[in-house]
Order: sequence, then structure tokens, then C-alpha cells
Amino acid sequence: MNKDYASTRRKFLQQLSASAAMLAASPFASVANPEQLEERIIRYQRPISANDTIRIGLIGTGIMGHQDLQTALKIPGIELAGACDLYTGRLDRMKELYGSSLYTTQDYRELLNKKDIDAVIIATSDHWHARIATDAFRKNKHVYCEKPMVHKIREGLPLIGAQRLSKKVLQVGSQRVSSIAYIKAKELYKAGEIGALNCVEATYDRQSAIGAWEYTMPTDASAQTVDWRRYISGMPPIPFDPKKFFWWRNYKAFGTGMAGDLFVHLLSGIHMITDSKGPNRIVSSGQLSYWKDGRDVPDVMTSILDYPATKDHPAFQVMLRVNFISGGGNKSVIRLYGTEGVIEMEGNSFTVTHSMLPKAPGIGGYDALNTYPTAMQEELKRQYYTRWTKDDEKRPEKAPVKYKMHDGYSDHLDHFTNFFDAIRTGTMANEGPEFAFRAAAPCLAANDSYFQKRIIFWDPINMRLKGA
Repeated sequence: MNKDYASTRRKFLQQLSASAAMLAASPFASVANPEQLEERIIRYQRPISANDTIRIGLIGTGIMGHQDLQTALKIPGIELAGACDLYTGRLDRMKELYGSSLYTTQDYRELLNKKDIDAVIIATSDHWHARIATDAFRKNKHVYCEKPMVHKIREGLPLIGAQRLSKKVLQVGSQRVSSIAYIKAKELYKAGEIGALNCVEATYDRQSAIGAWEYTMPTDASAQTVDWRRYISGMPPIPFDPKKFFWWRNYKAFGTGMAGDLFVHLLSGIHMITDSKGPNRIVSSGQLSYWKDGRDVPDVMTSILDYPATKDHPAFQVMLRVNFISGGGNKSVIRLYGTEGVIEMEGNSFTVTHSMLPKAPGIGGYDALNTYPTAMQEELKRQYYTRWTKDDEKRPEKAPVKYKMHDGYSDHLDHFTNFFDAIRTGTMANEGPEFAFRAAAPCLAANDSYFQKRIIFWDPINMRLKGA
């Protein structure tokens, strides 16, 4: 059965590759205006087979927990076997949605002890990710863990070791890594469509209270409805604070702020397209500009990351920005700048534009030429036109093209499909532990740079802080 499933998946990828090749080879539409944008729809069929039934448990039933579960259950052969949350109201909601007989608990260890659970989704606050994932591997469960993979850089290598020892699948939830749009963008990038990469700009902006993590509070939030003691396990005693539980992303003791929540999405996509292992130097700046609600993380943050040259890519710079009071609305863009063009990613679509240099460097115009004596100008022009022709002065042109997925496409569904494929076929998931940690660690280092006001040096190959 597993061999049949693997065969089906290989055929699908071959079909996708053939389709992408046809798209790349097709001629540009005739356009009178070279700036007119041609649009190409990337179409494909997703083969999803039920094969073996996989029973899952959900640990953390907040926003992403609900979204992850709803997506996972769209895949044939996936069954919900239990749910865990520290807030009783969310466990009541799970029973409303999935039946009064659903097994629920406030202790994730009880869920991991259930023999009928094959895999778990971890969608808790960040500070529990590594602990729960490690325990899950020890109980021989496969793990889908929300990003970032870890709360602290020091947790990364031990968690990788736990996954390797268990030989179970780990998928981390940056779904762009499985996006067909990103696969197509990577194909074009690798084919040299924009020349040699030198710079990446990536932004994730928001303009709303909910977007800034001020989520709706339940009416009964209290130490009686929330297992606060378990939530802060391993920390010094902290009085119950509903914000630190329901708005945990705003506090560095429980979350990872803008960098761990949103930078990591951007870096995951950049690493996927470029095959990069990561930067070796990170520096950040930021401020708390608007959302002064008790949070101890910034609401505007920028980071610059140096990526050294490797066998897979030239040296390039990455500039990251998140702004929770952007004034321009909600928008996330990744722009990859090369010597001959730009790929601009936005959601599950992207645009390719070009600006290529002519063979000749040019002479005259905004140039030093006219500052020289007349006779010298004439001699310089004579030398120039002896070497270069008029055609050499013309810029090569390519029409811009927009690629987009067909309506209804979901990279989230593809990411979960890949996770369950990996379980059924015994293969690695798209965002396994090494890839996920190499995306998360520079983001956590960006936080360290911001709070410590210093440059952080990182070894992306050995996945260690330099000097540590």
C-alpha cells in the first residue's frame, strides 16, 4: 500500500514538472505595451489517497489549532482522536464541533499516552513547542508543530536529536514551503530568470487590533477556567494574567514576537526558493509605536541578515520588516532582486519583471562627459562608438508575467497533505527539523539582536551561535 501511494505521489510531481516546463516554454502573449502584464494560471490536480487511516490528537485548540485541524480533516483517512487545551471553554467548544464523546484533557501527556493516536498537531504558545514535541517523539508520535519550531535557540539541536532518535515525521507549519506557487518561483529563479540574486526585501504588514494580536477575550477567563499553574510550569511564580494566556504572542516569556511569528514565514519562503541554509550575521532595530497594551515586544521591527556565498547561491542581503500599524493595510510581500530582474511573491501568486543592462555602458546624458574639454569629449565619443554599436546600447526586453494559482488553491492543505504523505510513505516532510530550525533560529537571533542591542553571529551549517 505504501509503495502504491509513493508511486502516485511521484507521478503527480512528474505531471507538475511537465506542466511547469510547458508554462516556461510557452511564448509570451503579443502585447502592444511592453509593460502590460501577462497572467498565467498554474493549474494542477492534487491526488489525495486515503490509504492508511491516521488518527490525530490536537494539542492547543486556539486560532491556529482550529485552522490546522479543519485543514487536516479535509484529507481522506484522517480522524480526530482527542484534543487538549488548558482553557476549559475551548474543550467545550471542541465537543460542540466534533461530538460530546470526543476525548479531551488539560494534560497533553494523557493525549500522548493514548495508543490509538498516531500523530499530534502542536498549536500551543511557543514556549511549549519543544517540550511537547520532544515528549511526543518519545511516545512514538508523528508531529506537526506550529512555527517557530522552538522558543529558544538552545532548544533546537536537542529537538532535532529527539526527532532523529524516534525516526518519526516532523512537519513545521510554515505552509509556503509546500506552495505550488513557490515551487514554480523556485524553478524560474534556478533557471536564471532574474540573473544572480543580490538582495531580498520581505515585509509582513498589518493594520488592525486583531492583526496586532489583541484577540477577543472569553467572558469567563480566570484561574478556575485556565490551568495557569501548568501553563507557567518551569517558570518562577507569576500571578494569573488573562492577557499572558490569550494574548501570549505579545510576551517574550510565552511567544517570540514579530520575528518568531512572522519573520519565520518570510525566511521559510526565501530559504525554500534559494536552497539557502541561512545567514551568518543578523542585526535588528524596532520600537513599540502604537499598541501599548502591556506587551513587551515591538510592533515595528526591521532586521538585516547577511547571507554568505555558497555552492547554491551568491552572497545576498535580506531585509525583513513587520509593521503592525502600517497605514497601508494588511500585506505581505517577498521581493527577490537579481541582476536582470525581480520576482515579487504575494500570497500564492508572484510577478516576474525584468530590467537588463545593455552591452554598452552608455555615454553622455547624466555623465561626466560634458565636464571635459570639447576635443577630449570628441575623442572619447570616437573611441566609444568604435567599440559599441547602436544596437549594443539597447536594453534587452522581456514582458512582465504574473503567475497565480487557480481559485480555491490552499498551500495549507498541501502542507498537511505532504505531512500525511510522509507518514504513510516513510519519507521526510517538506519542512523537517533541520530546515525548520534553520528558518527559526535567525528569527530568534533577530529578537536577541533587538533586545540585546548587538549583532548576532550565526553558523547556518552547524546550526549554532558563533562563540557559543
